[in-house]
Amino acid sequence: MIDNLIQLTDDPEPLDTRSSSSVKPWKVLVVDDDPEVHGVTRFVLRNLRLFGRSIRLLHADSAQEACEYLRQHPDIAVALLDVVMETDQAGLDLVKFIRDDLGLAECRIILRTGQPGYAPELTVIHEYDINDYRTKAELTHTRLVTTVSAALRAYDQLHTLAENRRGLDLIVHSVADLMEQRAIANLAEGVLTQLAALLKLPLDGIICTHRGSPLGGDGERCYVVGAAGRHARYIAQPLETLPDPRIVSAILDSVSRRQHIFSPDYTVLYLKAAPHQEAAIFIDSGQTLTALDRPLLDVFVTNIVTCFRNVKLVERLNYIAYHDLLTGLPNRLQFIADLDGVVYAGTDIMVALVDIDHFADLNDGLGAEIGNMLLVAVAERLQARLGSECRLARISADVFGVLGPEPQVNAAGLLELFHDPFEVGEYQLPVTVTLGLCCHLDNIDSGITLLKRTTIALNRAKRSLSAHYEYYMAEMEDNTRWRVEIIRRLRLDFQMEKLQVWYQPQIALATGGVIGVEALLRWPGENGFVQPPDVFIPLAEYSGLIVQIGAWVLEQACAQRAQLAAAGFNRLKMAVNVSMPQFRKADFVGEVARILAQYQMPPPLLELEITESIAMDEPKVVLQSLEALKRLNVQIAIDDFGTGYSSLGQLQALSIDCIKIDQRFVREIDNGKGGLFAETIVSLSEKLKVISIAEGVETHEQAGFLRGLGCAVAQGYLYAKPMPAATLLEWLQSREAS
Repeated sequence: MIDNLIQLTDDPEPLDTRSSSSVKPWKVLVVDDDPEVHGVTRFVLRNLRLFGRSIRLLHADSAQEACEYLRQHPDIAVALLDVVMETDQAGLDLVKFIRDDLGLAECRIILRTGQPGYAPELTVIHEYDINDYRTKAELTHTRLVTTVSAALRAYDQLHTLAENRRGLDLIVHSVADLMEQRAIANLAEGVLTQLAALLKLPLDGIICTHRGSPLGGDGERCYVVGAAGRHARYIAQPLETLPDPRIVSAILDSVSRRQHIFSPDYTVLYLKAAPHQEAAIFIDSGQTLTALDRPLLDVFVTNIVTCFRNVKLVERLNYIAYHDLLTGLPNRLQFIADLDGVVYAGTDIMVALVDIDHFADLNDGLGAEIGNMLLVAVAERLQARLGSECRLARISADVFGVLGPEPQVNAAGLLELFHDPFEVGEYQLPVTVTLGLCCHLDNIDSGITLLKRTTIALNRAKRSLSAHYEYYMAEMEDNTRWRVEIIRRLRLDFQMEKLQVWYQPQIALATGGVIGVEALLRWPGENGFVQPPDVFIPLAEYSGLIVQIGAWVLEQACAQRAQLAAAGFNRLKMAVNVSMPQFRKADFVGEVARILAQYQMPPPLLELEITESIAMDEPKVVLQSLEALKRLNVQIAIDDFGTGYSSLGQLQALSIDCIKIDQRFVREIDNGKGGLFAETIVSLSEKLKVISIAEGVETHEQAGFLRGLGCAVAQGYLYAKPMPAATLLEWLQSREAS
């Protein structure tokens, strides 16, 4: 019997021939309430080495004590269990605990009993997943060693398969989750798990490193991207933080030499996926790899290099998709994802949008390179001053997003960040910003909704003439929603030809005769007007719809003028309002010329009205168009004069033909102010040698006062309200007949 035992300890075909210092012993649990059984098992197995590894025996006197061992040692390879202990079913209950409660499918279970009458039936053996059953009398020295040896071999094969499966799962999931930032680390963990199973090493015997941080940046140093056991804490840390200088030196040597290293007690595999994508896997093998292992590892490494290349490529694409390449900050997509996280977590947080004022002017004046340098400088200052508690993003060309606690993210603090100028190249650039802020998470279901509310606040601040910031309030969104709905309905009704052009007569104050009409856009509905012009026309301008509507009004007005001429009113002038978006159209003057020719309208009988604010806001654009219109011999009028901020010099440069006095100054004639502003405007028109027209004349007193000042033309309810085309013709005919 002793001879048989000695022969088994010198197994001629071991699964592993590594030195004892590099491998862990097999763990075998002995569970029996008979002390003699423990002693015999210890005597037979204590100095035994099977497949290159020693055996560590764990002893339990009861099923309850065995449960604690199993919880503490999930890597127990074999359990030798007595059937009858505290109860007749104690051994079987322990088997069920191992399989069902702990889920230890790889552990091999051998039942032993000294009472053959308690032997389990075959159905019980299958149901409880028992791997072997022996009576204690059967387990002689040789038979015990043979049984344990077979169980360990089975455990080793099952464990290898399980580790291979786990490694493959990690690799597959890292490929499936390439858009996640930890994909490279997951792939590395899968690689080392596969290698550990292949070489039958413990997981902490392999370390995977990569040149460049897995978290981005620092592309020269080596970082740990895969490790387990005692080395797991160093994942994503620089290689030098590992406490074992032997590992650090070996990996750096492999990377610098760009080749594998096969040392007597370790191996380093070098992986190169691209010129700047390198990795190294340290294997604490305990001895030089065999000649059979090396070709297998070469094939393995070749395939893993391809995986690393693909992962790095997708990580780069992922970075580009979610980051701004100029500043390195997250972009709008990533900022929305960050906002989603805040919304779902229900965190009290402040969101701000920082809009650089007049950035386009700076970009045009100093060049795109200086503009880009300024954006980088702004990003760096925001990062430096706001700290790690805040998350930043570049939302658009000149708008930055900030997310963080209210003490750091507030209007006063953010504006203070821009108090000092920015040093950009040879320039010291002062920068002002406009802010939109939102801290209300009520009724917010997504990050995009939170961003929309902050944008509403920013747009409100940008429309203000004095405020540099606005905090979101619910009524802002209500107003925005209302405006969007009005624009939608206006666009639909315009397409369905529901809009109309009405006309208001203009009267010569000296003679009382009708000299012209003004075309006015109206939006009729079932119950009167849908919206008044001072509401929907600004919205049409805001949405850009005014360009189409304005062109339609001009054509309708000229067509109506042709009909009036055919009815005998061929001396009437037609006044039409024009918006700034129409002036910006490159073919606007050509469009006017085409309409004049189409309806055979004398150009001097067309008067185009622009507001004073339009004339002053973009004088170059307006001046070019007006000069071209004057060459057509079209008349030009300044509407609502006195409500803007024009100068006499600017008015002289515009070559206008008429100034229209705003109706608010006409009303002052009756309220005790004596029409001071109206008198000033009439006097100015005389000095400029242009005609003056008063709007909103409602009383004879106003008409008489204006006539006395020398005002030439008036229009208002005193004479006629705006009316549809058919009504206008009737009104003209009845007035002529009277």
